[in-house]
Amino acid sequence: MFPSLPQNPTSLMQWSWTDVEPYFKDLAERALTAKGVADWLADWTALDERLSEMYSRLNVATSQNVADKEAEARLHAFLDQIYPQAEAAEQKLREKLLASGLTPKNFDVPLKKMRAAADLFREANLPLLTQEQKYAIEYDKIIGAQTIQWEGQEVTVTQLRPVYQDTDRGRRERAWRAAMQRQLADRSAINELWGKFLELRKTLAVNADKPDYREYRWQELLRFDYAPADCARFHDAIERAVVPAAKRLYAKRRQRLGVETLRPWDLHVDPFGRPPLKPFADETQIKPIAASIFHRVDPQLGGYFDIMARESLLDLDNRKNKAPGGYCTSFPMSRRPFIFMNAVGLHDDLQTVLHESGHAFHNFERYALPYSHQRQVGMEFAEVASMSMELLAAPYLGAKHGGVYSDADAARARVEHLESNILFWPYMAVVDAFQHWVYENPNDAADPSKCDTQWAAQWQRFMGGVDWSGLEQEMQTGWHRKLHIHQLPFYYIEYGLAQLGAMQIWRNALRDQAGAVASYRRALALGGTLSLPELFAAAGAKLAFDADTLGAAVELAEKTIAELERGGG
Repeated sequence: MFPSLPQNPTSLMQWSWTDVEPYFKDLAERALTAKGVADWLADWTALDERLSEMYSRLNVATSQNVADKEAEARLHAFLDQIYPQAEAAEQKLREKLLASGLTPKNFDVPLKKMRAAADLFREANLPLLTQEQKYAIEYDKIIGAQTIQWEGQEVTVTQLRPVYQDTDRGRRERAWRAAMQRQLADRSAINELWGKFLELRKTLAVNADKPDYREYRWQELLRFDYAPADCARFHDAIERAVVPAAKRLYAKRRQRLGVETLRPWDLHVDPFGRPPLKPFADETQIKPIAASIFHRVDPQLGGYFDIMARESLLDLDNRKNKAPGGYCTSFPMSRRPFIFMNAVGLHDDLQTVLHESGHAFHNFERYALPYSHQRQVGMEFAEVASMSMELLAAPYLGAKHGGVYSDADAARARVEHLESNILFWPYMAVVDAFQHWVYENPNDAADPSKCDTQWAAQWQRFMGGVDWSGLEQEMQTGWHRKLHIHQLPFYYIEYGLAQLGAMQIWRNALRDQAGAVASYRRALALGGTLSLPELFAAAGAKLAFDADTLGAAVELAEKTIAELERGGG
């Protein structure tokens, strides 16, 4: 390995392009032979790990405080001064390895990805990719600054989430409408930013000689195992196999609540009037609760979580000026993941910790692979890691297994989770179908009012069962509030495909929990060395787009819900 590379984050964060460039130059000029390719790849990996960690740490800092101008300036400096230069240098290394004809061990899939990335690369796109990330930061700033006055206090829109579980329907409605009013106040700002995103992405595709941005993005996401037509097939399958089940769930909720129609503020309250599940009072409690669950799932996974808690790699609580959402990122030089989220004391927060920890465990397992290129995993399977963990951890929520809830509350939590899985697929279809429309019709999509109309059309197709009358403006601007549409285009079908994979792993766990967990961990350790269908198979599932596989998953979920509600869980 290069002996002079930074060995700790403090020195790493002082890097400039002048510090980085000699390492790329060394790799570009070094003779590449069959005997020396392993060392060459190891040195490239060491350099890549440091640049990746530098970017991740800078990005985390801006997520933790969207109002931190200094953190934003440091990230912008990286994006302006290091990122484009490093991408150009990486391209030379990809071309060098591909031209050599060498095929390192366990490197077939990484080489395939490398060829696709090399083919897509255009130096003219580097400043555009930098600008795209700046636009993404701007979107976070708009959303992160959304606060309202609520019952005498300034709160973030996210901090209103517990109110949506209040048994007082009037209070729920007031909170929901207040949040929507605040979010609609940013309608013009988001529309303006949307136009910038679209124009930039159109130029990216043109520069790369692609007929449209969808084809460009498909290759950028390294999607080799399915095409846009498969996504349309998946949408149709959801419409056939899942939408009727979702409508049954909504009808059951409406009846139990005793309301004439189900309104948007009725979707999170317990239909039996029970108080919200409260697994913890503040974020200091969520860590030991999660650790206890993970140790029961698998001692090694529990040990991974202990490392993260001990080393302050968990930023879990919500606060003003914190970016929305939750994610797990990687600090590959340090061989550590980092979890970011916005907990406000709900069961959903515990689910988020379980989900993001699945990503963290994936990182820990694949760090053992020698080269960073082998660790690159498509999000379709990365999300299997996270969604499966939610289901694999579910048996350990109740007192019977030392969990945080009574057995009755644990059954309730599992019912809510399985119902949310069913209800998610139609929403996922809305998001994905909307994005296909956007990039198939870029001229129409440049008009936000037409986006509103199209979102409403997809909503009507997939999301029946909830009464939005008089709330048309709130409904049709739902695309404003889905960050993936703005920041991570076409990154949403992964959740639907992965959830279907996770449900298959859960089916296996119902027969053999230990065996399912073992298969899960073995698949995570493969990183990106196999194709997507092969990774699913290694975990005990199949990559599927059809109504039969979806229908079987829905049937199992509905059967289990019925058993849990009868007290048989």
